This record gives sequence, C-alpha cells and structure tokens, in this order.
Amino acid sequence: MTSYFPGHGDHRYGVTHYDLTLKYRVPANRLDGTARLTVSAAEPLTALDLDLGKFRVSSVTVDGGSARYSPGKGKLRVTLPRPLPAGARAEVEVRYSGSPVPVPSPWGGLGWEELTDGALVAGQPIGAPSWFPCNDRPGDKASYRISVTTASPYQAIANGVLVERRRTAGNTTWIYDQSEPMASYLASVQIGRYQLSEVAGTRLAHPARLATRVRRDFGRQGEMMALFTDLFGPYPFSGYTVVVADDDLDIPVEAQGMSIFGRNHVDGMRGSERLIAHELAHQWFGNSLTVACWRDIWLQEGFAAYAEWLWSEASGGPSADDHAQRWHHRLTLLPQDFALADPGPAMLFDDRVYKRGALTLHALRRALGDQVFFAVLRAWTAERRHGSVTTMGFAAHVHRHASRPVGPLLSAWLYDKPLPPMNPLPRW
Repeated sequence: MTSYFPGHGDHRYGVTHYDLTLKYRVPANRLDGTARLTVSAAEPLTALDLDLGKFRVSSVTVDGGSARYSPGKGKLRVTLPRPLPAGARAEVEVRYSGSPVPVPSPWGGLGWEELTDGALVAGQPIGAPSWFPCNDRPGDKASYRISVTTASPYQAIANGVLVERRRTAGNTTWIYDQSEPMASYLASVQIGRYQLSEVAGTRLAHPARLATRVRRDFGRQGEMMALFTDLFGPYPFSGYTVVVADDDLDIPVEAQGMSIFGRNHVDGMRGSERLIAHELAHQWFGNSLTVACWRDIWLQEGFAAYAEWLWSEASGGPSADDHAQRWHHRLTLLPQDFALADPGPAMLFDDRVYKRGALTLHALRRALGDQVFFAVLRAWTAERRHGSVTTMGFAAHVHRHASRPVGPLLSAWLYDKPLPPMNPLPRW
C-alpha cells in the first residue's frame, strides 16, 4: 500500500527511544538541540535516513564514533561506520541548531510554531521534523526523555512526567519522562508564561488572567474522565495536562497525555466543551491506540467525534442518536466521493471523515446494543493498549467479540462510498 506521505518515515528501521536535550530562546526563536536515538534495524542497513527540517547539523555520531552525514530536503542521511545487521541496535546522536519553522503541508505549517510570547508544537500528521530528527511515521512508537531549557519566566511543558526542574543563571531546565510508547507526531513542547493549577485531577497551564474562565470551562473534566473511563476503559497514561495558549488557535491540538487550546476556546461559559471531550478521547483513540498508517485516521478522529456525542448524551445535552440523525442528514447532502477506510491524503481532515466515522460507531452500537458495544470498545483499548491499530484489525476484533454478524454493516460504512442508511433503532 502506498504511503500518504512517502517523503516521511522509513520502515527499514524503528526507534525505541528518543533522548532530546533542547535549549530555546524565545525572542530569537532559536533552538539548539542534541537528539540521541536508539535505532533498531528491521533489515540490514548501511545508512539511515532521518526526517529533519531546516537546521544546521554540527555533528553526528553512531555508537560514540563520528559518522558521515549529508542533509537533504527534509532528510538527514547518516552513513553508518559499519553495516547494521537486521535486529541489531545503534545509538545515533545528532547535534543541530537553528530557527525552527513549521513543515509545509496542504493544511498549513505543521510542528513548531512561534506564539506571540512563547512557542507550541502541533505535529499531526508530519510536523515532528520541525524540531527534532526522527523516523516520522505513526506506527513507529518510542519512549522519550525531553529536556527543555528556557528563560525562567516561562514554563516549559512536554509529554510525560516532570522528573526534574532546575534553575541556573536566569534559565530553568525542565526534564520530562514519557515512558509509554509515543508516535513522533504526538511529541510536544509548550512554552509560555503560564500559571499552573489543577482541576479534577487535570493539570492546567494557562495565562493567569484567564484562570477563572479556564477553571469554569474545564470544571467538568473530572466527570468527563469518569465517563470515558467507564465506557472506554482505564485512562492509559500517568496524567493529563491541558495547556491554554495566550494566542488564538484555529483548532485545539492533541498530544500524548496533553491537549492544547487557544485562548479563543475559553469563554467562561463552556462554549467549547465538545472540543474538550474530543481532545480527551484522543488519549485512548490516537495516543494509546495509534494508527499504523494515516489511511486509518477514522480510528482516531471518528472515535473522538463519537465521544463528543457520548458526552452530550451523558451531560444533559442531545442524545448520541439525535446527533447521529442530524449529521446523517447533513452528510447525505454532501458529495459521496471517498471510502472511510482510505479517504486519501487530501481528505484526511475533512469533517466528513470525522462525522462518518462517528456514524459508523453509532450504527455498530445500534446493531450490537449498548452492553456488547461498549464491552467491544473496552476490549479494543485493553488489547491494543500503547500499540498500533488498523481498520482491518478493528473489523476482526469486532467479529471476534460481537454477539451477531456485523461484517456487511462494517463493510458498507468503511469501504462503500455512498453513505449507508441509518437503520431504525432496534428493540432490545
């Protein structure tokens, strides 16, 4: 199968661990980095192609010895001092520096982004090379250690658990450990003048002047977490952090163990609560269970969109069935020109993918009944926890766990271009 992004990622090797040591100067947008990658060869290798943006590379070593390297368009080719047999590992260190810029894409710049007073990372789907050398494909998941040094007035927030913070000469170094496997596009650093607080077990980082609005808008986070834990299974990470940037953002941003919102998403009236539910659901669907390839994006976005409807149903809003009926009618009026299981790169983030994905789950729920449907979801998140998933794998999982045949239903929703009818509610 052809990759949606053939210029990103390399299946000839995997990375099991990234150790990133970064120093960032906010006013100059200057990043100095040292990246240490533990690489595992899937086949015999004489060179590695790493994804990396427009940085000046000052040195590369392999297992402590100097290695020849050559930068290319979005790539850094490292010639190995000696061939690496299949199954063998090597430690690759890259020292680099420069002003990080987003990776161009059909959806605008992706990755490292300057804010008015700080920076954020929005990596989905191909933005990770904007700030560190990586094997940028979603199916290659690794553990991370991320160290960020920046001026002390700023908070630096990254994935995982904060294991150390030390202050020296006007700068503060923040060190995070992300032990659960993570795809490169989900790695994130957020830098800003943030106030830190906590509500309902969620860590919040936000501009101090927005504290009241933030606490109000995220005030039902605990109830939301309890609902999703009940429906989807245990929360898959050690903690959850919400960052509210002091800039307007077009859409919220997902990262592993973290969600990033703009100040425009905070109004003190819970006006963006469906987005809060959507981003939280991604911790199960997208971050713990990550698509092996981008054609299966409905397994992330369709599930998160359905979680919006589930939260609405549980919190006194319209039921999931009400949402489904409304969106089914809307989608029937739009072009029927893609298959959900392989929408094509141009349609990757089309709202029809999100909503048809949610409708697929609702149709499955109607066919199976609530008890079996949610048992199937909990088994899915448990069996694939911190792993990679595919549409074929999900269909096979449903077949194994479902109480009745649902193959034709799934095939119609996933592979046929015309939108299937929404069958009447069954009588259980």
